[in-house]
Amino acid sequence: MQATRRARPGRRRTRALLVALVAILVAGCAPNDDATPPPDISGDPTPSVPLLPPSTAIPFTPAAYPVAGAAPCDELEAPDAAHAPYAGHLKRIRAEDALTVVFELCRPDVAFRARLANPSFGIADSGWLTSQIDPDGGDPAILSVINGTGPFRFEVWHEGSDLSFVRNEAYWGATAAAERLVFTWRESPTERMAALRDGSVDGIDALSAEDVTAAIDMGDVAIATRPGLATLYLGMNDRYAPWDSELVRRAIAIGLDRADVVEQTFLPGTKTATHMSPCVIEFGCAGPAWLQYDPVRAKELMVEAGYPDGVTTTLRYPDAPRDYLPDPAGTAAAIREQLLILGIDAALQAVPFESLVADAVAGRLDGLHLLGATPRVADVSAVLEPRFGAGAPDEFGAQHDDVVAALDAGASTVDPEARQTAYGRAASSLRLLVPAVPIAHPAMAAAFLVDVTDTAASPTGMDWFAAMTPGDRRQLVWLQAHEPASLFCADEIDTDALRACAQVSESLYGYAVGSAVVEPRLATACEPDEALITWTCTLRRDVAFHDGASLDATDVVDSFALQWDAEHPRHRGRTGAFETFTRLFGGFLNPPATGG
Repeated sequence: MQATRRARPGRRRTRALLVALVAILVAGCAPNDDATPPPDISGDPTPSVPLLPPSTAIPFTPAAYPVAGAAPCDELEAPDAAHAPYAGHLKRIRAEDALTVVFELCRPDVAFRARLANPSFGIADSGWLTSQIDPDGGDPAILSVINGTGPFRFEVWHEGSDLSFVRNEAYWGATAAAERLVFTWRESPTERMAALRDGSVDGIDALSAEDVTAAIDMGDVAIATRPGLATLYLGMNDRYAPWDSELVRRAIAIGLDRADVVEQTFLPGTKTATHMSPCVIEFGCAGPAWLQYDPVRAKELMVEAGYPDGVTTTLRYPDAPRDYLPDPAGTAAAIREQLLILGIDAALQAVPFESLVADAVAGRLDGLHLLGATPRVADVSAVLEPRFGAGAPDEFGAQHDDVVAALDAGASTVDPEARQTAYGRAASSLRLLVPAVPIAHPAMAAAFLVDVTDTAASPTGMDWFAAMTPGDRRQLVWLQAHEPASLFCADEIDTDALRACAQVSESLYGYAVGSAVVEPRLATACEPDEALITWTCTLRRDVAFHDGASLDATDVVDSFALQWDAEHPRHRGRTGAFETFTRLFGGFLNPPATGG
């Protein structure tokens, strides 16, 4: 369905009267066959996902995957010439009864719920998967249509133009405010802003820095800051002088005006980092905030450390923008100017990203470096453990026992108070030891017409449009950068595709509105055993898919199995890579031999 062009909020009622008058005057004229009609939302449209007749209901039967027994955790050798060793983290999934599914893992995982919240793990009806993915066919039909349980149900996809959803009146939660949701796309940020300003869309994503600055002064456009999940930091390795001196590291910690760096070189709305993890992640800002800016004391510390005349070094940074560093050269230059005040003369060196990361991990960087942490799952452990936990690489030099112990404690329990305390201890130690200086949590920006209410830009990009009311209009039109490559998001990683799927398909867990904190969705809860290895998930009762099928635990098993098993007959998608699964769960079951 084409997204209709609309006037700004203050002009809509006048324009509606004019349109009605024109319609009466031209009623007798012949229609233009080439014109695209405006969307008709006067009634409840026939869904593109056909409804099942009651007789197709299938009684629940207990199931497990793998059927023959548990997966071989930590397999050291390939089982045969056709397969590689199994390196995944899943051991077995069992549907014990209609509302109980059990995940057995190969190792403890405190972030398991956060993994489940990824839209790639949306649960599909088992019968739907069978009907939409032909093991022997061409491109699966499931690429272009989606059947879920969410607040919107799929209506139609005009490829190259727009994608529309209609309100699911039978949704188990709060029904959507808008009757219809339309996604459309344009790559140019300038064109997206122009479409918002002329009222042809209700909201847009990924504003340029110039558009954000201009929009702040507009009366009919409201900015919705998308909080950043990434952390930019200034790193140093304590195996090299002068970074082997805690006094020098602390001098840099308090001698950098990080807020000024953020203001100079980042998008408005970017947060100056108070911790190594962003506050939008639960427990991300546990413990004390970073040390206050104090350039006078910083200079004194440099003298106390034995460097009254300063030092010379190199500041290395990525040679191309990253999500945590949109202006690498500009940010590096701003930091260099501040380091000079402390007596640290840092020559700037742009380095290819892969080379910079490889040198950092190997502990070869003897100067300062700018890199970032972008967690794969929205859990504080995913930010801190890869850099400061047990077995972390040599990026910052020696590991610190008190930091490792605190992170181990935080990763060994799901008790909120215990995790808050543990990560607070880790933050205190990192603040004292200064292996790195957190600088920024870079933000992005969405924008909406001012009469769109209850807007909240999600830090994960999974905006919850069901809560938004588009003024006095019955449909909400969203303009993003790209068209989804498919609607089978098990095999997609692009945010613009996942965002579309998230309006229709739900995972066992999801993200709270405007936050990266995870909350139950199709599960009422997933609870672990004491070892955090066996997780038992209880499903919501009386949840229906958009085609009328009922949710049960077998749907969960089948939705995961086709991604997990490389030899599953329906392990087929747009690319077949199922990249999110391998990133978050370690690898496929029955992985093909290298090169196979």
